[in-house]
Order: sequence, then C-alpha cells, then structure tokens
Amino acid sequence: MIGAQQVVDIALAEALRLGRADETIVVVTDRVDAALRWANNTMTTNGESTSRTTTALPPVRPADNAHVGSVRSSSVDPAVVADLVSASQRAAAVAPQARDTAPALPAGDPPADWDAPIPGTGAEVFLGVAGDLSRGFRGSDTLFGYARHVVETTFVATSGGLRRRFTQPTGSVEINAKRSGASAWAGISTADFADVPTESMLDELATRLSWARRIIELPAGRYETIMPPSTVADMMIYLAWTMGGRGAQEGRTALAAPGGGTRVGEVLTSLPLTLYSDPGAPGLECAPFVATSSSSERASVFDNGLTIERVDWIRDGAVNALAYPRAAATEFDVPVAVGADNLLMTGGTASLQDMIAATERGLLLTTLWYIREVDPSVLLLTGLTRDGVCLVEDGEVTAAVNNFRFNESPLDLLRRATEAGVSEVTLPREWGDWATRAQMPSLRIPDFHMSSVSQAQ
Repeated sequence: MIGAQQVVDIALAEALRLGRADETIVVVTDRVDAALRWANNTMTTNGESTSRTTTALPPVRPADNAHVGSVRSSSVDPAVVADLVSASQRAAAVAPQARDTAPALPAGDPPADWDAPIPGTGAEVFLGVAGDLSRGFRGSDTLFGYARHVVETTFVATSGGLRRRFTQPTGSVEINAKRSGASAWAGISTADFADVPTESMLDELATRLSWARRIIELPAGRYETIMPPSTVADMMIYLAWTMGGRGAQEGRTALAAPGGGTRVGEVLTSLPLTLYSDPGAPGLECAPFVATSSSSERASVFDNGLTIERVDWIRDGAVNALAYPRAAATEFDVPVAVGADNLLMTGGTASLQDMIAATERGLLLTTLWYIREVDPSVLLLTGLTRDGVCLVEDGEVTAAVNNFRFNESPLDLLRRATEAGVSEVTLPREWGDWATRAQMPSLRIPDFHMSSVSQAQ
C-alpha cells in the first residue's frame, strides 16, 4: 500500500479540485498490531495485523456558522481516497450546524520526521515474555493470558498547511493464574517490552494464590479497604471521562454545582492529591496534539492538530479544571483544556505492603470488573470484584474472601480516602484495552461499600 503521507497529499489535492469546502482536515492512522495468547500452560496463538484508517473532514462555513462531514474508511486502496473526500463534502453539505465550530488552526513547519518510514512491530517483541512464561508453564499453577503490542502512527494535515505526526507504541501483558479453584490476576503496561518483569509477576500471582488456602465468607457491608493502583486507575479513569465542561455547565453531570455553574474549586479531599494528564509524562508519553474523527464534549474535530498541554484536573485535592475544546472554552469564557491519552495521580510515601502492615482488619481489593454507571448525577458506579478479594488481619493477609458487587463513586472515594500510597505505573483491569497509560497510588478507604455478595468467579 502507498504511504500515509501520499494518502494525505491525494486527499488534499482532491478536496482542492472539488472546491466545495472552505477547508479540509485529513487524519490518517497506520496501525500494526501483534498479539500472543496462552491457556492451560500452553502457547495457543500469535499473530500480526496491519491496518489503516483515513478520515476526511471538510468544514463548510457559510455566513457565521459551519457544517462539517466526517467520513472514515479502512480501505488501503488509493482509488478510494478521492471517493472518501467527495463523500465527506456531500456529508458536510447536508449536516446540521456544528456547535463546536472554531477557526482553522494556523500552518506551521512540518515535523522533521513527516516523510520518515512508519515503524512497526512483530511477534519477536514477545520473545522475552515467552521465555519467562515457558518456565512458568512447568510450575504447579495453571496460567492463562495474553500480551499485545500496538504501534500507531497518526498524521494530521489541513489544507491550510498544518502538519502533525506522532507514533504511539502501546503494550500490555495480562496473566491469570489458577490453583485449586482460586484465581489471581496481574497486569502491566509497557511501551517496548524491554522492561516486562514476567518472573516477578508470576511470583506475585503465586503469593496471591497462597492466600486462598483459607477462604472466609463475609456478608455485604462497608469495609476498610485498600485499593491497589490498578483498581484506583479503573475508578479515576472513569472520572476523567466524565469531566467535560459543557455537561457540567449545563447541569448534566456530577461536576455540575447545585444552583448552576461547575464544581471547579471544590475541595474533594484533604489529601494533597493531584490528578492530571500530560503528553510528556516520562514513560507514559502520548500524542501531543488532537487527532479525532468525531466531536465530543471533551474534543472537537475543529481542533485537530491543536497542541495538548498538561492539565491538572484535580490539584492538591480540589477540582481544578474541566475539559473544554476551543469552541466551548470561548462560549463559557474559560481556558482551553484538552485531555491527553494518559492519566496520573500523585501519592504519598507508603508502599502497598506498608499500608497492609498498618491495617488491623480490612480488605485488599486486587481487581475490579464489569464497571457500569448507575447514576450520572453523582457518578455512582457499580461493578464486581474478581480474582481475589483478600482479608487483612493484624497487618497480614490471612485469607481470601468471596466476591462482591460494589457501589461507589470515584468522587466519594476521594472524599473519604484517609491515606495514599506511592504512585506507580499500573494497568487498569477493566479499562486496559482503552486506557493503558496510567500511574496511580494505592488508596485506603475506611468504608468501601460492598453492596451485595456476588457468585461471580
């Protein structure tokens, strides 16, 4: 197939030839995906795939309003590009007025690597993990899981001369271990698979399974609970997804203030926690510009190519910012704030083991599963525990506990948290397919709400 840069050139040339749009935005993403799977202590599947998506967005600006059509194709046939552009212009002609219209972004010097070859990946990236797993397969625990490495290179170009390019590597390893009816999960995110501590993950899983030699049945209720970084990430990521400024301004979300306005400035916790996104965060780097094929309350197609800066969503325990694309920022007279594709939270100095050692009696909540929203007005979420709820007594893990359904709001968790541990890079269990780049502390919650006993395994 032809290069992504050629696709950009063809699309912009065709848009100019047709002449039915005031400007044209083109977004092209080349993706290489490698995967490795195993089950019952045997490698089962490995493979690679290559794909491309091309999106044409031609804003039409009659008078003081704008209309935009977005047409996306996964075809790699160069002949399809002209048809894609024509279809997007037809879509723009009949589209309703765009609420998020904003001026075209200025041109700039193209990135130095604009014409460079597009990097890829392949099954060879898993050699180290596979070698470590092969030794684990000879052990007494039964292992299941997968490893995945995705390399995406995204190009954003406009007829006005703007050019942006970024390559995003994304990787993860997830391992389930089973022994005598007990199950445990461990996961890690990695950009290049050069740092995967597979053997230590297996050791951790073996330790967790050993806790299940004793099983305690507990009723539903509120329990002092330690949430490791993975579970904190699952809750905070959902919070970040709901922090759109327009929804809060219009009174539709949990970030809306009673009587009007937003809750920016409200103190959520006495702990000095800062929740932020930053495309330059070391080890969690991500695209430093907007690249989207559709508008939402947190991003706008008119902002394609816009530079993304660090945003402190919560700063020192208080709500500090909400997401506003350029149009919404102008409408509500607030700074532009666009989230990067990562999420980090500061923490304290205690390790997870320190927090366990300081617990007289409580639960260690290792992973969350099947999280769904119950009440958006307070951001109440429900979900299940899975692969290990553990009982802590006198500073030690003494048993495994039955699974529960929980009902909690990430906002309320922050309000009630009494301790934050060291912030660590982690892989969220529930949202790891969409939000791999996270760094979170452990949190101590004095009264985590286990609303009912679950039969889930």
